Amino acid sequence: MRKLAVVGHVEWVDFIPVKRLPRGGEVIHAPGAFARAAGGGGVVAAVLAELGAEVDFFTALGHDPLGQAAAAQLAERGVRVHAAWRDQPTRRAVTMLDDGGERTIVTVGERLAPVGSDRLEWERIREAEGAYFTAGDSAALALSRAAGVVVASPRGRAALEAEGPAIDALVFSARDADERGWAARLESRARLVVATDGSNGGHWWGESRGSWSAVGLPGEPRDSYGCGDSFAAGFTFGLAGGATAATAAALGAECGARALTRPGAP
Repeated sequence: MRKLAVVGHVEWVDFIPVKRLPRGGEVIHAPGAFARAAGGGGVVAAVLAELGAEVDFFTALGHDPLGQAAAAQLAERGVRVHAAWRDQPTRRAVTMLDDGGERTIVTVGERLAPVGSDRLEWERIREAEGAYFTAGDSAALALSRAAGVVVASPRGRAALEAEGPAIDALVFSARDADERGWAARLESRARLVVATDGSNGGHWWGESRGSWSAVGLPGEPRDSYGCGDSFAAGFTFGLAGGATAATAAALGAECGARALTRPGAP
């Protein structure tokens, strides 16, 4: 079984399927709603577990009912959670899923992230073939570097902009203006820079160059929440196993396509 680590954040997300987004001042009805532990770190950890990896997830959660629920839900998905418990509340989000397959997100509260000084079982990362980094301080990033391969999201920019080790790949969405800007500042830190572009596939550059095409969906499209994070999980899984960038991207594309057919986070 492949051993992988994730260092990053969790959000407790209320998903609300709606026919369309409400206009200003309008009241609309939703037939139901559901909640899941999600966010970049949580989604990647869950997808890696689905791929059959043994996953150690290093994160920070509020010492509150939502934090406890998030840890329990991730554990049910096969993720070993190493949580630093904070006095601040667990970050929440409200995500509306419209009939067009788009997701619209409002986050509430501070993003909680692990730091290297947290008393967690960091030594387990030394046994990991790969690690994915989405949030944490520079010390947490340095600890992540003990894994065989390190893949990061530009949303972990606070650590990536500080002095520290190089990473093997930086994965970002070309359709997200913030991520494009952060990635442009960080690309010198990475051996490979990987840009996803939804239905257009994506491309990478750095030590090698190439592109991939989107794959056919295994079902009807439901919503796009977590598609990019699911790609990152598949790419990390492949790269950590010694795959080429092309093969890792193909696996990532399959994971992203599967996410598009599922409501909410995996």
